[in-house]
Amino acid sequence: MPRIFVDRKHQPPRVTWQPMSLFCILLGGLLLIANAGCGSLLARFSDQSPPVFVPNPLDLPDAKADFVWSQVVDTVDDYFRVAREQPVQKANGVVLDGRLETSYQIGASILEPWRKDTTSGFERLQSTLQSIRRRAIVIVRPSTTGYSLEVIVQKEIEDTDSSQWSNELSGNTRHDGTIVRQFGGELDGPRTLGWIPLGRDSSLEQRLLHEIHGRITQPDR
Repeated sequence: MPRIFVDRKHQPPRVTWQPMSLFCILLGGLLLIANAGCGSLLARFSDQSPPVFVPNPLDLPDAKADFVWSQVVDTVDDYFRVAREQPVQKANGVVLDGRLETSYQIGASILEPWRKDTTSGFERLQSTLQSIRRRAIVIVRPSTTGYSLEVIVQKEIEDTDSSQWSNELSGNTRHDGTIVRQFGGELDGPRTLGWIPLGRDSSLEQRLLHEIHGRITQPDR
């Protein structure tokens, strides 16, 4: 049988991928995905605090009481869970203040950019390193020219009996004959003694004021 000789000099060169090239391709793909559908998610890492400071309480223009209250509830519901509410009334000679209170909620961390209950910057960093909880109280008072909107966001920090991963107060194993009763794994970590008030979160108050004011003054936007 005839022999077949292969000329290796005329074979096409083999393509080899360098690690840096693969990294660049993966990085480019992630950027394309971010620009296509995840741009809104990445935008939450930026500072979204309102650029203009508004007074608190804030005056609102005159409108139907049902419309004003629905905008307040719809806005606050995006940040917290509403615990109780008393709608504002301003019709047929009945004038009644509206009051909305939310449940306490543990603050969002840097790893939770989709949550809106913590503003960017210091507040989100603090909620990442510490156990911070917040709740909102919104009061709408009817006036002769419209309404007066007041937003109060209370902020508290957790008070524990020990730091994380410490063992000074946990149920350690003893070897001196003393009986130590174990009640489960909840004693292995720090226990919450209470919550210490840290005042008000003015940055989140400003964001809520701006959003509610925009919904009422520009409902079609």
